[in-house]
Amino acid sequence: MYKDNASALTNTSNSVVGVTRKKKSVFHILKKQKYLYLLFIPGAIYFIIFKYIPMFGIIIAFQDYDIFDGFFHSKWVGFKHFISFFTGPSFWQVISNTLLLNVYLIIWGFPIPIILSLLLNEVKHNKYKRFVQTVSYLPHFISTVVIVGIVSDFLSPSTGPIAHFLDIITGKENVIYMAEPNWFRSIYVVTDIWRSMGWGTIIYLAALSNIDPELYDAGLVDGANRFQRIIHITIPSIVPTIIVVLILRMGSILNVSFETVYLMQNPLNVKTSEVISTFVYKRGIERANYSFGAAVGLFNSLIGLILVTTVNKISNKITESSLW
Repeated sequence: MYKDNASALTNTSNSVVGVTRKKKSVFHILKKQKYLYLLFIPGAIYFIIFKYIPMFGIIIAFQDYDIFDGFFHSKWVGFKHFISFFTGPSFWQVISNTLLLNVYLIIWGFPIPIILSLLLNEVKHNKYKRFVQTVSYLPHFISTVVIVGIVSDFLSPSTGPIAHFLDIITGKENVIYMAEPNWFRSIYVVTDIWRSMGWGTIIYLAALSNIDPELYDAGLVDGANRFQRIIHITIPSIVPTIIVVLILRMGSILNVSFETVYLMQNPLNVKTSEVISTFVYKRGIERANYSFGAAVGLFNSLIGLILVTTVNKISNKITESSLW
């Protein structure tokens, strides 16, 4: 009996010591890296105020929300707005337009930053390399309104140089390409690639800078030329980064740049330009149907969450590279 009591006291004392040490170690880490945590605080406050607290507002997706009645007194209607969206005449058109734009962006736009970063990585002339990087980054910092204005001028049937070039290729004259439904997706995809390809290379250039130079030296010793070193050393080294970016990209497959689409949209091309974000804006904001807009937005977010989780699991099983 005394032995049992002694062992129990020993175990209790060991657990208390373990907890104390754990607390001390956590306190030590916080004290040692206090400046990093101070830098983290503004970002954490931003996400708490503008991302997590507003999540309470998703309850209006299940209500006939009235701004005068508020969250707690508006009529509860369950899945009414979800059913209205799924059975509405615009559902398949909006979903297909959004998916097609994102699929085209993944097919054509996703590889472009990778290719550009690989090319820049091979450039040895630093001034030329910085010049190309600066020029490719600039469109990202230009206002969306200005970007769409530039595209509209380039495609103007009277003065647009690209419009004249397309007229020669297609054999047609004075075509208003911005008003053609069949041309909208191509115009949007090319505009998005032009605007984002330089900015997208930052992640891959950072990954390329972490490759061990000794790998290239070993390749030279083995007689590998530049192309072979890119194929067998450079690309495999950045595959984990590519996979992570692709997983994140898949999570936003139902998200399209609202500003760009809305500014490019007109009554003539709305057949192919109406996407989820513009549809929600028109139905939810312009018509003050906030509950319907919240329901569509919640559906969009759930699909993104499912896609990220699924793609992450598949990637983890196949390549052993994933977000978590």
